[in-house]
Amino acid sequence: MTYSCSSRRSFLQTSTAAALSAGLAVGSAHAAVPAAPDTLKGRLYKTLKIGMVRVDGSLTDKFKAAKVAGFDGIELNAPGTDVTAARTAIRESGLPVDGTVNSTHWKIRHTDSDPAVRAEALESLKGALRFTHAVGGNTALLVIGRGSDGPEDEIWKRSMENISKAVPLAAELGVHIAIENVWNQFLYDHAGDSNQTADKFVKYVDEINSPWVGMQFDIGNHWKYGSMGDWIRQLGKRIVKLDLKGFSRAESKFTKIGEGDLDWADVRKALLEINYTGWAAAEVVGGGPDRLKEVSDNMDQAFGLV
Repeated sequence: MTYSCSSRRSFLQTSTAAALSAGLAVGSAHAAVPAAPDTLKGRLYKTLKIGMVRVDGSLTDKFKAAKVAGFDGIELNAPGTDVTAARTAIRESGLPVDGTVNSTHWKIRHTDSDPAVRAEALESLKGALRFTHAVGGNTALLVIGRGSDGPEDEIWKRSMENISKAVPLAAELGVHIAIENVWNQFLYDHAGDSNQTADKFVKYVDEINSPWVGMQFDIGNHWKYGSMGDWIRQLGKRIVKLDLKGFSRAESKFTKIGEGDLDWADVRKALLEINYTGWAAAEVVGGGPDRLKEVSDNMDQAFGLV
């Protein structure tokens, strides 16, 4: 079909007017969006590691105990959990599996100097991604490796290349590879002071350059080395999940959530500033029903959920 010049001009004028009108409508809608809330209530979902649930019985019994204690989900180990048993527990308890921990990552490492070990680490990570997808979760927690495996530039390159090979599968399955900040002598100065930043973690995640790789940021793990509120602000959108524990700089030891001297007020403020919404996983000493309820209540207090 052909158009005359006048028809073409008319079409362009009409299209431009429509586009401008749509743009104004979008702008008006954007302007009407209310300010971000000043509370984390309704924005955080509480979960915990399966190993914390020290309750006799089946996996279903453990799920039910976590739910009664006030948790919204649970993290499983992969490898280490049967898919059928996990699905049964989810169905019978009504408690979802939000993610997993790649349970071999400390022993079989992406930073290892042996290519055969790195290949095994890659297969383990891929297995964790597949398991997570099979049970409906969306994160597979990963410890990158250990700084003692070699010079930083070498283990950076080794681990980066290895983990990147799992990214296509993560994208295909819709499961995040969630890197945890731990005391592994990598991406921070283990002998350093408490004024360190999250610069290297930011650089590492950004170098992988995938929306399917982020941080499962452990709020307690690096309070010894820096401001957790400022690390949250630095990491920003790279945080796909939280891990929780308390820490005392004064006593140089981990504590229950909310105990110690960790600045939880600044943590709450920082999470609101980056507009975080999602899962927060307890990673502390567990126990029976009473202890699980205590952990759940401690999380409520630390985050101002009550």
